[in-house]
Amino acid sequence: MRQTTLSVALEVKPESYEFLSGLLDELHEKRRLDPFGAVGPFAEFLTRVPALHFMSLSLFPSSDYDPLFVIEANFDGSAGPFWAQLEAAIGNDLRKFLRCCKRPLDSNRSLFDAVTALDPRAPVARYLEARALRPTAFHHGNRGMNRDRILAECELFAATRVTLAADDADYRKLEPADIHKKLRATLVEKFAWLNENAPPRITFWDDVGDRLKLAAFIVAAIFMLSLPGLALALFMPSLRYFVLILILFVVLAAWLRRIADPLPDTATPTRLDLRQFLFAQLPPIVMFLALYCAVASVIGAPLSMLLTGRDLVDSWSEMVVWLALGLLSLPATLTGVLVWLRSLERADSAQNAPPVDPKLLRAMAQREDWIPQNHMGSIVLIKPGVLRATLIRAGHLGLGLLLRVTARDGYLGSMRTIHFAHWAMVNNKTRLMFFSNFDQTWESYLDDFIEKAHVGLTLAWSCGVGFPPARFLLYEGASRGRQFKEWARHSMAVSHFWYSAYKDLTTEQIERNYRIALGLRQTALTDEEAAQWISDL
Repeated sequence: MRQTTLSVALEVKPESYEFLSGLLDELHEKRRLDPFGAVGPFAEFLTRVPALHFMSLSLFPSSDYDPLFVIEANFDGSAGPFWAQLEAAIGNDLRKFLRCCKRPLDSNRSLFDAVTALDPRAPVARYLEARALRPTAFHHGNRGMNRDRILAECELFAATRVTLAADDADYRKLEPADIHKKLRATLVEKFAWLNENAPPRITFWDDVGDRLKLAAFIVAAIFMLSLPGLALALFMPSLRYFVLILILFVVLAAWLRRIADPLPDTATPTRLDLRQFLFAQLPPIVMFLALYCAVASVIGAPLSMLLTGRDLVDSWSEMVVWLALGLLSLPATLTGVLVWLRSLERADSAQNAPPVDPKLLRAMAQREDWIPQNHMGSIVLIKPGVLRATLIRAGHLGLGLLLRVTARDGYLGSMRTIHFAHWAMVNNKTRLMFFSNFDQTWESYLDDFIEKAHVGLTLAWSCGVGFPPARFLLYEGASRGRQFKEWARHSMAVSHFWYSAYKDLTTEQIERNYRIALGLRQTALTDEEAAQWISDL
């Protein structure tokens, strides 16, 4: 089942900020009556919102905007049923929260009036669904595992521990395959689903869809970058076109070489060598470009026939030549974009010591490290400009599609601590919002990112005002650990209410439970398979 990530960002009336903060704290205190969720006021989350993985309610004060109230949630399935279930669970509280928010000026204002009326008849779910934001980029840890499966396999793991402990001496005498056989025979009576085939975490069509979307993004990016060359090729003779493109490329490449190096005191070591990576990928890149010409010419040939009146063969051959000429301009266009970007980056201002309110730090610290999981939310201003606006949208879209193809084993590369992470743009796309659920402490989480995924982090966040100096969207930036962590802490706010359906499970434990369940679903294992399987017990 597909896991969905959504957020609702609502501006708060300044005079209602403290009151709303108090309401959220009351909700937090009700939840704390039983932090395990087994009984008490918020046991409803386990029954009345059965698809919910994580949810948070946060307030973000700002000196640049009115305060922002954010509801963000990760759940299984589509949005409609989730919002309806959430309203059934805490609808009265949600209505109180909305009354503290500003009336929207768009087409949702009449719905807002109906929802916040003293005698409301309109459902809150409709308004929340109308205001929901899709993430610009996201990652789901333990992908393909719905909530029920995670909880069921956690229960199975606990049962294996009890069973092994109760008969420890006998199990120690057995060979690995016999341990598996005996343990399965004991547990299958209670867990009948072990006799069923494991549902695929990623279906064939989901896999195909992910790869096609990434390919379509790359094709669209190539076409957009070749547009200047395509336009010139329409009215310039080929020889003059080649000369012009070559001159432009040489001039821009010389300019780029002059400004490409890091600014003083900003260089940081990195394992990323983009030129070496592109050189190693040269054969598949050439094949992809050839395929691009072939597919695009087939699509464009009918349009050319319609506009020019030529036959199919002539239209197709001219379309191939035209697309090839556009591809020849790619190096010059890309170099020009890099010169523009690098010029902006060299003029950017970074915030070396952003102020952090000690009171806010204490409030955040008080709500961290109570369980193996932690939560963070952050909002930063986006740097202005046409290029930045384009790059953040394209960069986030490409990053999100790439993660869907590459991060499929429950982890983000070598990082094994992230349950989810997602970005979205708010306030008319002038601010970038980030949320994440992760294991261990906030410090270790960012250290993990800085050490293992600083390139992706810099790509996703380098558009933020005050971000540590970045180079070509990928280099430096988040690699400057101390400066980046201070900047990130400055942008965070207290998560007034935060819910996890399986708060005692780490991403690694969920994958461990999955592997154990997968082994127990099989009626028999070889000694070699069983020996490997037992390492997770």
